[in-house]
Amino acid sequence: MALVVICGQPCSGKSKAALCLAESLKESEVKYQVRIIDEASFHLDRNESYANMPSEKNLRGVLRSEVDRSVAKDNIIIVDSLNSIKGYRYELWCLARAAGIRYCVVYCDVEENNCRKWNEERRAKGEANYNDTIFDDLVRRFERPDSRNRWDAPLFELWPHRDGIDKSSAAILDAVSYLTKKVDSKTRDVKILQPTIATQTSRFSDANSLYELDKATQEVTNTIAEAQSQSLGGPLVGISVGKDLPIINISRPVGLPELRRMRRTFIKLTGQTSLSGPPPPSDADSAKRMFIDYLNRELGTS
Repeated sequence: MALVVICGQPCSGKSKAALCLAESLKESEVKYQVRIIDEASFHLDRNESYANMPSEKNLRGVLRSEVDRSVAKDNIIIVDSLNSIKGYRYELWCLARAAGIRYCVVYCDVEENNCRKWNEERRAKGEANYNDTIFDDLVRRFERPDSRNRWDAPLFELWPHRDGIDKSSAAILDAVSYLTKKVDSKTRDVKILQPTIATQTSRFSDANSLYELDKATQEVTNTIAEAQSQSLGGPLVGISVGKDLPIINISRPVGLPELRRMRRTFIKLTGQTSLSGPPPPSDADSAKRMFIDYLNRELGTS
């Protein structure tokens, strides 16, 4: 039903805002499931996750993949993380658009000196905190949300240091109203994102084609994952999926989340092509052959 992105500097009260919003939503008349996705969900240490760019990129990838799997029209997902890079917020907005759901950003606006003080207080109490080097780097790279950007709108702003945060905070109540308001033909103040042809998986006219494509690509993905578990991180060269099918040659280790994303992308691309060209493959071998060719082009050794 909705995707909510919590945004703010390190130690600005984002997690408390996420909890207050989730509790307020659960107390409202909405019957949807409310779930918070954050680093703690995956037992990720904040200093290790932001120690360098590869680790930070991996963290964002883990969270994005979980959001991608979780967004649906029967739940509300709250992403509790820094979400400090506007390009990353745009990626999350695209996931909401592809799912055809509501989207908003809740911003905890706190000055740097107050965030630093709260971080030091957490450290003194032995609670999760950022070391000074990482804290300074995150503050320097923070990209403030702007409601003029579609991926930052609507924007609900909290001022935790000035007003505190609780379930009755104005921004929390406004966000709950936006997320739960019933929409009809006369509603103008609530926007439900609409998938485009580039983000929506085509509804194939032939149900068997969709079934075969889904099943075949899953078998290829399982084969790669199994081979990779036995390769000890080396290149995957000469993987055979079946007789008379192309050989899979992958030049680097590929995580299961990335394989799943590529599988979904391939299915979407195949669906888009079928709108103006030939129908998708209706037999398993043809579907596997197309998917293997796609993977070899994207990840191959050549």
